[in-house]
Amino acid sequence: MVQPLIIAHIHVWDKNNKGDLAIVLAVQELLKKKFKNCRIINFPVEVLKNYDVKNIQKLNRADLIIMGGGGILYSYFLPFDLRTVGEIKKPFFLLGLGYIKEVDAPAWSQDKIKSVVALFDKVKLAGVRDYNTRDFLLKNGVDAKKIKVIGDPAAFLFEKKPSITKYTKLGLNKRNFKIGLNLNYSGWLGFGKWREDILSAYREAAEYFQNELGAEIYYLKHHPGEDNIYPELKIKNLKLVDLKPGEQKYVYGKMDLVIGMMLHVGVMSFGALTPEISVAYDIRNYGFADFIGHPELVVDLDKLKNGELLNRAKMVIGKQAFYQRKFADKKIKINQSLTSFMEDMKNIGGKFL
Repeated sequence: MVQPLIIAHIHVWDKNNKGDLAIVLAVQELLKKKFKNCRIINFPVEVLKNYDVKNIQKLNRADLIIMGGGGILYSYFLPFDLRTVGEIKKPFFLLGLGYIKEVDAPAWSQDKIKSVVALFDKVKLAGVRDYNTRDFLLKNGVDAKKIKVIGDPAAFLFEKKPSITKYTKLGLNKRNFKIGLNLNYSGWLGFGKWREDILSAYREAAEYFQNELGAEIYYLKHHPGEDNIYPELKIKNLKLVDLKPGEQKYVYGKMDLVIGMMLHVGVMSFGALTPEISVAYDIRNYGFADFIGHPELVVDLDKLKNGELLNRAKMVIGKQAFYQRKFADKKIKINQSLTSFMEDMKNIGGKFL
Protein backbone atom coordinates (compact mmCIF):
# COMPACT_ATOMS: atom_id res chain seq x y z
CA MET A 1 0.00 0.00 0.00
CA VAL A 2 1.39 3.41 -1.01
CA GLN A 3 1.87 5.72 1.94
CA PRO A 4 0.24 9.14 1.58
CA LEU A 5 2.47 12.15 1.04
CA ILE A 6 2.71 14.13 4.28
CA ILE A 7 2.49 17.91 3.78
CA ALA A 8 3.15 20.36 6.61
CA HIS A 9 1.09 23.47 5.91
CA ILE A 10 2.17 26.62 7.76
CA HIS A 11 -0.50 29.31 7.69
CA VAL A 12 -2.33 32.04 9.57
CA TRP A 13 -4.44 30.45 12.28
CA ASP A 14 -7.25 33.01 12.68
CA LYS A 15 -10.39 31.01 11.90
CA ASN A 16 -12.59 34.00 12.76
CA ASN A 17 -11.24 35.95 9.79
CA LYS A 18 -13.00 34.73 6.64
CA GLY A 19 -10.10 35.83 4.45
CA ASP A 20 -7.52 33.92 6.45
CA LEU A 21 -9.75 30.87 6.54
CA ALA A 22 -10.59 31.16 2.83
CA ILE A 23 -6.94 31.20 1.81
CA VAL A 24 -6.17 28.11 3.93
CA LEU A 25 -9.11 26.24 2.43
CA ALA A 26 -8.19 27.31 -1.12
CA VAL A 27 -4.54 26.30 -0.76
CA GLN A 28 -5.48 22.93 0.68
CA GLU A 29 -7.97 22.37 -2.14
CA LEU A 30 -5.09 22.94 -4.57
CA LEU A 31 -2.74 20.64 -2.66
CA LYS A 32 -5.28 17.81 -2.52
CA LYS A 33 -5.92 18.17 -6.23
CA LYS A 34 -2.21 18.10 -7.11
CA PHE A 35 -1.03 15.53 -4.57
CA LYS A 36 -3.64 12.80 -4.59
CA ASN A 37 -4.24 11.11 -1.25
CA CYS A 38 -1.92 13.53 0.60
CA ARG A 39 -2.25 14.11 4.33
CA ILE A 40 -2.00 17.73 5.48
CA ILE A 41 -0.78 18.70 8.95
CA ASN A 42 -1.51 22.26 10.02
CA PHE A 43 0.98 24.57 11.73
CA PRO A 44 0.49 28.22 12.77
CA VAL A 45 2.80 30.91 11.37
CA GLU A 46 4.22 31.28 14.86
CA VAL A 47 6.00 27.93 14.42
CA LEU A 48 8.70 29.91 12.56
CA LYS A 49 8.73 32.77 15.04
CA ASN A 50 9.47 30.86 18.22
CA TYR A 51 12.25 28.27 18.43
CA ASP A 52 10.94 24.89 19.57
CA VAL A 53 12.85 21.66 18.95
CA LYS A 54 9.71 19.51 18.99
CA ASN A 55 7.99 21.65 16.37
CA ILE A 56 11.06 21.56 14.14
CA GLN A 57 11.14 17.77 14.44
CA LYS A 58 7.45 17.60 13.47
CA LEU A 59 8.06 19.79 10.44
CA ASN A 60 10.99 17.66 9.35
CA ARG A 61 8.91 14.49 9.57
CA ALA A 62 6.76 15.78 6.71
CA ASP A 63 7.64 15.07 3.08
CA LEU A 64 7.01 18.65 1.95
CA ILE A 65 6.58 21.93 3.81
CA ILE A 66 4.26 24.57 2.34
CA MET A 67 3.84 28.06 3.80
CA GLY A 68 0.97 30.30 2.71
CA GLY A 69 -0.88 31.90 1.27
CA GLY A 70 -2.07 35.18 2.71
CA GLY A 71 -0.32 38.19 4.20
CA ILE A 72 2.34 36.33 6.11
CA LEU A 73 4.96 38.95 5.23
CA TYR A 74 3.51 41.18 7.92
CA SER A 75 5.25 42.97 10.76
CA TYR A 76 2.98 41.22 13.30
CA PHE A 77 4.42 37.80 12.38
CA LEU A 78 8.05 38.93 12.27
CA PRO A 79 10.89 38.43 12.78
CA PHE A 80 11.09 34.76 11.92
CA ASP A 81 13.53 32.88 14.12
CA LEU A 82 16.73 32.38 12.09
CA ARG A 83 17.71 29.23 13.95
CA THR A 84 14.31 27.64 13.29
CA VAL A 85 14.43 28.51 9.59
CA GLY A 86 17.99 27.19 9.38
CA GLU A 87 17.08 23.80 10.89
CA ILE A 88 14.34 22.98 8.38
CA LYS A 89 15.57 20.04 6.31
CA LYS A 90 12.66 19.06 4.07
CA PRO A 91 11.72 20.65 0.70
CA PHE A 92 10.16 23.99 1.61
CA PHE A 93 7.92 26.11 -0.65
CA LEU A 94 5.97 29.38 -0.32
CA LEU A 95 2.57 29.47 -1.98
CA GLY A 96 0.67 32.72 -2.62
CA LEU A 97 2.28 34.88 0.08
CA GLY A 98 1.79 38.62 0.22
CA TYR A 99 3.50 41.69 1.68
CA ILE A 100 1.47 43.88 4.04
CA LYS A 101 2.22 47.55 4.72
CA GLU A 102 -0.70 49.50 6.20
CA VAL A 103 -1.20 53.23 5.73
CA ASP A 104 0.86 55.16 8.33
CA ALA A 105 2.55 51.98 9.61
CA PRO A 106 6.27 52.34 10.47
CA ALA A 107 8.96 50.85 8.26
CA TRP A 108 10.19 47.39 9.18
CA SER A 109 13.24 47.02 11.38
CA GLN A 110 16.32 45.40 9.86
CA ASP A 111 15.95 42.21 11.92
CA LYS A 112 12.51 41.64 10.40
CA ILE A 113 13.76 42.21 6.87
CA LYS A 114 16.77 39.96 7.49
CA SER A 115 14.50 37.15 8.70
CA VAL A 116 12.33 37.37 5.57
CA VAL A 117 15.39 37.21 3.33
CA ALA A 118 16.60 34.17 5.31
CA LEU A 119 13.25 32.48 4.78
CA PHE A 120 13.42 33.03 1.02
CA ASP A 121 17.02 31.84 0.96
CA LYS A 122 15.88 28.59 2.59
CA VAL A 123 12.94 27.74 0.31
CA LYS A 124 13.21 25.93 -3.02
CA LEU A 125 10.64 28.12 -4.77
CA ALA A 126 8.34 30.99 -3.80
CA GLY A 127 5.01 31.93 -5.35
CA VAL A 128 3.88 35.44 -4.35
CA ARG A 129 0.48 36.98 -4.91
CA ASP A 130 1.33 40.32 -6.52
CA TYR A 131 4.04 42.52 -8.03
CA ASN A 132 4.36 44.73 -4.94
CA THR A 133 5.40 41.68 -2.93
CA ARG A 134 7.91 40.65 -5.58
CA ASP A 135 9.34 44.18 -5.80
CA PHE A 136 9.71 44.45 -2.03
CA LEU A 137 11.62 41.16 -1.95
CA LEU A 138 13.89 42.06 -4.87
CA LYS A 139 14.63 45.43 -3.27
CA ASN A 140 15.87 43.60 -0.19
CA GLY A 141 18.11 41.16 -2.01
CA VAL A 142 16.02 38.02 -2.51
CA ASP A 143 17.11 35.96 -5.52
CA ALA A 144 14.79 36.80 -8.43
CA LYS A 145 15.05 33.25 -9.80
CA LYS A 146 13.21 31.91 -6.75
CA ILE A 147 10.21 34.22 -7.09
CA LYS A 148 7.17 33.66 -9.30
CA VAL A 149 4.14 35.96 -9.26
CA ILE A 150 1.20 33.52 -9.24
CA GLY A 151 -1.74 35.44 -7.78
CA ASP A 152 -3.92 34.70 -4.78
CA PRO A 153 -5.31 31.14 -4.54
CA ALA A 154 -8.39 32.40 -2.64
CA ALA A 155 -9.81 33.55 -5.99
CA PHE A 156 -10.36 29.86 -6.76
CA LEU A 157 -11.98 28.86 -3.49
CA PHE A 158 -14.81 26.42 -4.19
CA GLU A 159 -18.16 28.23 -4.09
CA LYS A 160 -21.11 26.63 -2.33
CA LYS A 161 -24.68 27.81 -2.71
CA PRO A 162 -26.28 28.59 0.67
CA SER A 163 -29.33 26.62 1.74
CA ILE A 164 -32.66 27.64 0.23
CA THR A 165 -33.67 29.10 3.60
CA LYS A 166 -30.57 31.34 3.79
CA TYR A 167 -30.78 32.21 0.08
CA THR A 168 -34.40 33.31 0.34
CA LYS A 169 -33.97 35.14 3.65
CA LEU A 170 -31.21 37.25 2.10
CA GLY A 171 -33.41 38.06 -0.87
CA LEU A 172 -30.88 36.68 -3.32
CA ASN A 173 -33.70 35.20 -5.39
CA LYS A 174 -34.91 38.71 -6.25
CA ARG A 175 -33.70 40.42 -9.42
CA ASN A 176 -33.19 43.86 -7.92
CA PHE A 177 -29.85 45.70 -7.86
CA LYS A 178 -27.49 44.49 -5.11
CA ILE A 179 -24.49 46.16 -3.50
CA GLY A 180 -22.26 44.53 -0.88
CA LEU A 181 -20.25 46.52 1.67
CA ASN A 182 -17.32 45.62 3.90
CA LEU A 183 -15.20 47.57 6.40
CA ASN A 184 -11.85 46.69 7.90
CA TYR A 185 -12.22 46.61 11.68
CA SER A 186 -9.94 43.68 12.44
CA GLY A 187 -7.06 45.50 14.09
CA TRP A 188 -5.92 48.21 11.68
CA LEU A 189 -4.83 50.95 14.09
CA GLY A 190 -5.38 53.68 11.53
CA PHE A 191 -9.15 53.23 11.30
CA GLY A 192 -9.85 55.87 13.94
CA LYS A 193 -8.07 58.56 11.95
CA TRP A 194 -10.25 57.93 8.89
CA ARG A 195 -13.40 56.70 10.64
CA GLU A 196 -15.83 59.49 9.73
CA ASP A 197 -14.54 59.82 6.17
CA ILE A 198 -15.02 56.08 5.59
CA LEU A 199 -18.47 55.83 7.16
CA SER A 200 -19.74 58.96 5.41
CA ALA A 201 -18.47 57.82 2.01
CA TYR A 202 -20.06 54.37 2.39
CA ARG A 203 -23.33 55.90 3.55
CA GLU A 204 -23.36 58.36 0.65
CA ALA A 205 -22.86 55.58 -1.90
CA ALA A 206 -25.48 53.29 -0.33
CA GLU A 207 -28.12 55.99 -0.08
CA TYR A 208 -27.51 57.12 -3.65
CA PHE A 209 -28.06 53.64 -5.10
CA GLN A 210 -31.03 52.99 -2.84
CA ASN A 211 -32.68 56.17 -4.08
CA GLU A 212 -31.70 55.91 -7.76
CA LEU A 213 -31.86 52.17 -8.37
CA GLY A 214 -33.85 50.77 -5.44
CA ALA A 215 -30.75 48.82 -4.48
CA GLU A 216 -30.63 46.21 -1.74
CA ILE A 217 -27.58 46.80 0.46
CA TYR A 218 -25.75 43.91 2.08
CA TYR A 219 -23.05 44.01 4.73
CA LEU A 220 -20.50 41.28 3.91
CA LYS A 221 -19.08 40.44 7.31
CA HIS A 222 -15.47 39.35 7.22
CA HIS A 223 -14.32 39.50 10.84
CA PRO A 224 -16.11 39.47 14.25
CA GLY A 225 -14.68 42.90 15.06
CA GLU A 226 -16.94 44.40 12.40
CA ASP A 227 -19.94 43.92 14.69
CA ASN A 228 -18.62 47.00 16.48
CA ILE A 229 -18.61 49.21 13.41
CA TYR A 230 -21.06 48.24 10.65
CA PRO A 231 -24.16 49.42 12.63
CA GLU A 232 -22.53 52.88 12.58
CA LEU A 233 -23.13 53.00 8.84
CA LYS A 234 -26.79 53.71 9.68
CA ILE A 235 -27.98 52.38 6.33
CA LYS A 236 -31.66 51.51 6.21
CA ASN A 237 -32.64 47.87 5.60
CA LEU A 238 -29.01 46.73 5.67
CA LYS A 239 -28.83 42.93 5.35
CA LEU A 240 -26.03 41.06 7.13
CA VAL A 241 -24.23 38.24 5.29
CA ASP A 242 -22.17 36.09 7.64
CA LEU A 243 -21.65 32.67 6.06
CA LYS A 244 -18.85 30.15 5.66
CA PRO A 245 -16.18 31.29 3.17
CA GLY A 246 -17.40 29.17 0.25
CA GLU A 247 -20.98 30.35 0.75
CA GLN A 248 -19.84 33.93 1.26
CA LYS A 249 -17.97 33.82 -2.04
CA TYR A 250 -21.10 32.50 -3.75
CA VAL A 251 -23.04 35.50 -2.41
CA TYR A 252 -20.36 37.88 -3.76
CA GLY A 253 -21.22 36.49 -7.19
CA LYS A 254 -24.82 37.64 -6.72
CA MET A 255 -23.80 41.25 -6.09
CA ASP A 256 -23.72 43.85 -8.88
CA LEU A 257 -21.00 45.75 -7.04
CA VAL A 258 -18.97 45.34 -3.86
CA ILE A 259 -17.37 48.20 -1.93
CA GLY A 260 -14.84 46.86 0.52
CA MET A 261 -11.61 47.19 2.42
CA MET A 262 -10.44 43.73 3.49
CA LEU A 263 -8.23 42.27 0.76
CA HIS A 264 -9.93 38.91 0.49
CA VAL A 265 -13.33 40.47 0.05
CA GLY A 266 -11.83 41.86 -3.16
CA VAL A 267 -10.06 38.60 -4.06
CA MET A 268 -13.20 36.51 -3.61
CA SER A 269 -15.35 39.09 -5.41
CA PHE A 270 -12.92 38.91 -8.31
CA GLY A 271 -13.07 35.12 -8.16
CA ALA A 272 -16.87 35.35 -8.31
CA LEU A 273 -16.56 37.78 -11.29
CA THR A 274 -18.03 40.77 -9.42
CA PRO A 275 -16.26 44.18 -9.51
CA GLU A 276 -15.13 45.42 -6.11
CA ILE A 277 -14.07 48.98 -5.36
CA SER A 278 -11.45 48.80 -2.66
CA VAL A 279 -10.87 51.56 -0.11
CA ALA A 280 -7.10 51.29 0.26
CA TYR A 281 -5.82 51.09 3.81
CA ASP A 282 -2.80 49.00 2.79
CA ILE A 283 -0.36 48.46 -0.06
CA ARG A 284 -2.06 45.11 -0.67
CA ASN A 285 -5.24 46.83 -1.92
CA TYR A 286 -3.22 48.61 -4.60
CA GLY A 287 -1.20 45.48 -5.27
CA PHE A 288 -4.22 43.32 -6.01
CA ALA A 289 -5.89 45.91 -8.26
CA ASP A 290 -2.63 46.32 -10.16
CA PHE A 291 -2.18 42.56 -10.47
CA ILE A 292 -5.62 42.06 -12.05
CA GLY A 293 -5.04 45.05 -14.33
CA HIS A 294 -7.70 47.40 -12.93
CA PRO A 295 -6.14 50.16 -10.78
CA GLU A 296 -9.35 52.17 -11.23
CA LEU A 297 -10.96 49.84 -8.67
CA VAL A 298 -9.04 51.42 -5.78
CA VAL A 299 -9.89 54.63 -3.93
CA ASP A 300 -7.39 56.46 -1.71
CA LEU A 301 -8.42 57.30 1.84
CA ASP A 302 -7.61 60.97 1.39
CA LYS A 303 -10.04 61.23 -1.55
CA LEU A 304 -13.09 59.99 0.35
CA LYS A 305 -14.10 63.49 1.49
CA ASN A 306 -14.31 64.57 -2.13
CA GLY A 307 -16.96 62.01 -3.03
CA GLU A 308 -14.54 59.84 -4.96
CA LEU A 309 -16.02 56.57 -3.68
CA LEU A 310 -19.45 57.36 -5.11
CA ASN A 311 -17.93 58.70 -8.34
CA ARG A 312 -15.96 55.51 -8.82
CA ALA A 313 -19.01 53.38 -8.06
CA LYS A 314 -21.06 55.28 -10.65
CA MET A 315 -18.30 54.68 -13.18
CA VAL A 316 -18.30 50.92 -12.56
CA ILE A 317 -22.09 50.49 -12.51
CA GLY A 318 -23.38 49.28 -15.83
CA LYS A 319 -20.02 47.74 -16.73
CA GLN A 320 -20.57 44.39 -15.01
CA ALA A 321 -20.38 42.48 -18.29
CA PHE A 322 -17.08 44.20 -19.13
CA TYR A 323 -15.56 43.29 -15.78
CA GLN A 324 -16.91 39.74 -15.92
CA ARG A 325 -15.13 39.21 -19.24
CA LYS A 326 -11.91 40.77 -18.03
CA PHE A 327 -11.97 38.84 -14.75
CA ALA A 328 -12.75 35.55 -16.47
CA ASP A 329 -9.81 36.03 -18.83
CA LYS A 330 -7.49 36.96 -15.96
CA LYS A 331 -8.62 33.96 -13.92
CA ILE A 332 -7.59 31.68 -16.77
CA LYS A 333 -4.09 33.21 -16.73
CA ILE A 334 -3.83 33.01 -12.93
CA ASN A 335 -4.95 29.40 -13.01
CA GLN A 336 -2.26 28.64 -15.57
CA SER A 337 0.35 30.29 -13.32
CA LEU A 338 -0.84 28.35 -10.29
CA THR A 339 -0.90 25.09 -12.20
CA SER A 340 2.62 25.67 -13.52
CA PHE A 341 3.87 26.59 -10.05
CA MET A 342 2.31 23.51 -8.47
CA GLU A 343 3.92 21.32 -11.14
CA ASP A 344 7.33 22.92 -10.53
CA MET A 345 6.84 22.42 -6.81
CA LYS A 346 6.01 18.76 -7.34
CA ASN A 347 9.00 18.21 -9.63
CA ILE A 348 11.49 20.07 -7.44
CA GLY A 349 10.18 18.53 -4.24
CA GLY A 350 10.29 15.05 -5.72
CA LYS A 351 14.05 15.30 -6.21
CA PHE A 352 14.52 15.49 -2.45
CA LEU A 353 12.05 12.82 -1.33
